[in-house]
Amino acid sequence: MHVQETCLTEFKTIGLIGKPQHSEAAQTLLALSSFLQKKGVEIIVDCRIADELAIKSTRSANLVKIGELCDLAIVVGGDGYMLGAARVLARFDIAVIGVNRGNLGFLTDLDPDNFEHPLEEVLKGNYQVENRFLLDAQVYSHGHMKSRNTAVNEAVLHPDKIAHMIDFEVYINDNFMLNQRADGLIISTPTGSTAYSLSGGGPILTPNIDAISLLPMFPHTLNSRPIVVDANSSVRLKISENNSTEMQISCDSHVNLSVLPGDEVVIRKTKHKLKLVHPQNYNYFHVLQSKLGWGNKLF
Repeated sequence: MHVQETCLTEFKTIGLIGKPQHSEAAQTLLALSSFLQKKGVEIIVDCRIADELAIKSTRSANLVKIGELCDLAIVVGGDGYMLGAARVLARFDIAVIGVNRGNLGFLTDLDPDNFEHPLEEVLKGNYQVENRFLLDAQVYSHGHMKSRNTAVNEAVLHPDKIAHMIDFEVYINDNFMLNQRADGLIISTPTGSTAYSLSGGGPILTPNIDAISLLPMFPHTLNSRPIVVDANSSVRLKISENNSTEMQISCDSHVNLSVLPGDEVVIRKTKHKLKLVHPQNYNYFHVLQSKLGWGNKLF
């Protein structure tokens, strides 16, 4: 006779989210569901993978409903898949933890082959919480907002055409900062400072810093440098009407907003934050050492 194992936890309802038609993610999700059912936890499965997994006696729902109904979401995948889920879940009072089924795994802490013990500790309340803010990117044409979206990592202004320079001005809190001729501009959160911005030579911002970095992409001047500003600042980009190409604002390299010559782009910190959960032994600098190949201690 099967005896259900119970676990006293503040996470009474847990959402399972993963990439559809990904065999390794499906394998991990099935193992997670079995583990959680033994703990007596209610599970809601992402409806995009529910039929594929066919887990008995569980409900399915979309990401919005998971955000509304669950106390914790477990996202199985790489950082890219985590970003997509995070943009939705950050609007709700839900904790999020990731199981790494990707490459680097800056945002996904749990090992898919050894998740049981650290996840059990999280369920017991032994965990760390980081509140990561997002960016809200808005595109205006003739004073009217025509599109908007959010980004966990970065919002990037870039041309449609490769290696095509664009002209724009940058204002911070309506104060003119500089005019720029470049391939674009990366506006990054601390979360995104180890992503696209890092590859362009931008600074690493530790997650507890309330700041935004601005990194010009291949600027047509030697005196253009990255700058870090208060995250409560409003960043406004005025796009020159003399640009001969259409442009885009890319949010986390996933959502693209069209930008035309003469448009303005306003980027601000969102009011809502992503509640990211880590195991109790999580150390941000250990993550950097591991993922970036930094050397060990000398003594």
